[in-house]
Amino acid sequence: MNIAKMMKQAQKMQQQMQEMQAELAERTVEVSVGGGKVTVVANGAGDVQSIKISPEVVDPEDVEMLEDLVLSGVNLATEKAKAMASEEMGKVTGGLGLPPGLGF
Repeated sequence: MNIAKMMKQAQKMQQQMQEMQAELAERTVEVSVGGGKVTVVANGAGDVQSIKISPEVVDPEDVEMLEDLVLSGVNLATEKAKAMASEEMGKVTGGLGLPPGLGF
């Protein structure tokens, strides 16, 4: 295969990946845990955007439960965001696996 053609294809794929990363940073996922008592929103880059906590779940006598709910919500939201990013990046790369460190 022609090396110049391969390089051009690689550059095009890199540009598409950068565009997709920018788009993913604008897209969000939302996860609710504890029967909707804690809601976490994260973007496609995996950054947590917001955490909403229902006042009824704030109990000074049971802080551990609230901590567990928040942790669970954050973990689920970032997992969902990574799955969304992986799916979208797979469309750009044509299903090619990305080298370690370049994946999401």
